[in-house]
Amino acid sequence: MSRVLVVDDEEEVREAVRRRLEREGYQVATADSEANAIAVLKGAQPSFDVVVTDMVMESPDSGARVLMAAVSQDLFTEVIVLTAYGNVANAVECLKRGAFDYVEKNIPGVDVYDLLAIKVAQAIERRRAAVGTVRRLESLGFYGRQR
Repeated sequence: MSRVLVVDDEEEVREAVRRRLEREGYQVATADSEANAIAVLKGAQPSFDVVVTDMVMESPDSGARVLMAAVSQDLFTEVIVLTAYGNVANAVECLKRGAFDYVEKNIPGVDVYDLLAIKVAQAIERRRAAVGTVRRLESLGFYGRQR
């Protein structure tokens, strides 16, 4: 079962995302702040497959710090950044830092929870493919070979 961490300081949003992803069959943990998310990430065994984090919590770049903590813990953890205050500069910066996607919470005419469920499924598939590639390279003796 795939593991997802949902991070948002708004309880209603956090719980709505949790419920939606649990209906999809994911094991979901939650955190209500950047600090709590980083603590959960550090203690996670095994690592989370996907982290869905709000961008603006304690500070305007809380989500970026959660992103960095997630990928420093496990390079293959996929991170989706949610925001109510979307802007191109933030989106580009998050994607440069390794985010899988950047999703605005308030897209007119779109059920963001359905969109998020689709994005999480895509992120999990990308993680599986990346980990599978590394395992194949290891089995063939390419991974870790010195030149």
